[in-house]
Amino acid sequence: MEPRERTQAARDRVPRIDPYGFERPEDFDYAAYEEFFSTYLVILTRRAIKWSKLLKGSSSVQKSMTVKRYIRKGVPLEHRARVWMGVSGAQAQMDRNPGYYHQLLQGERNDSLEEAIRTDMNRTFPDNVKFRKSADPCLQKTLYNVLLAYGHHNQGVGYCQGMNFIAGYLILITKSEEESFWLLDALVGRILPENILRAWKLVHEHHRQASRELQGQAAGTGVTWAFSPLHDHEASFLELTNFYCFPF
Repeated sequence: MEPRERTQAARDRVPRIDPYGFERPEDFDYAAYEEFFSTYLVILTRRAIKWSKLLKGSSSVQKSMTVKRYIRKGVPLEHRARVWMGVSGAQAQMDRNPGYYHQLLQGERNDSLEEAIRTDMNRTFPDNVKFRKSADPCLQKTLYNVLLAYGHHNQGVGYCQGMNFIAGYLILITKSEEESFWLLDALVGRILPENILRAWKLVHEHHRQASRELQGQAAGTGVTWAFSPLHDHEASFLELTNFYCFPF
């Protein structure tokens, strides 16, 4: 098969939208991605089986050297919400405070907080189909609620630029407003350093350019991680922050 035909065939088979709802860039190498994924799928499947066995029959995620080692290798998408909630302490906080999240949403109005959050709504993941106003449902409302609740919860921080991207990823993973709120509280309130929001904003601004450069380098050197199917630039970052929850 000619290279052009191979590329077109791969483009027809690989979804234009990735599992998180992000549109693949115009210069995305579908053929290289498909070739890599055919091998990487074996690894992902093996990891998923191990995680399923580890979590089977347990209502909570217990910290252990095994869990720590598994997290270092990456948590499968289907288990991420549960694992992140457990190891970060967010699940325990949510269980101890039933109804608290909804109380925050019904709290006293804060016009400056609400305006700051609204300003960033359309700027959050414009290349993600789930955050567009035309989406049904549109995750902008969910994101707004999570950020508003956190601003009321942690008035010392309120809302800072960059929090919308962190909360947005949490929503995509958990598919739950309340779980996203408690994970955001764990990350911003207890786990991440004080200047992380500024650093996260810089990371996001350079994300597309860096991704394309890394993909090009990988294609030329045989390095394959840049073709990860799970948008793991960001997902690995969040898993790494949860890794620091372990006191051993």
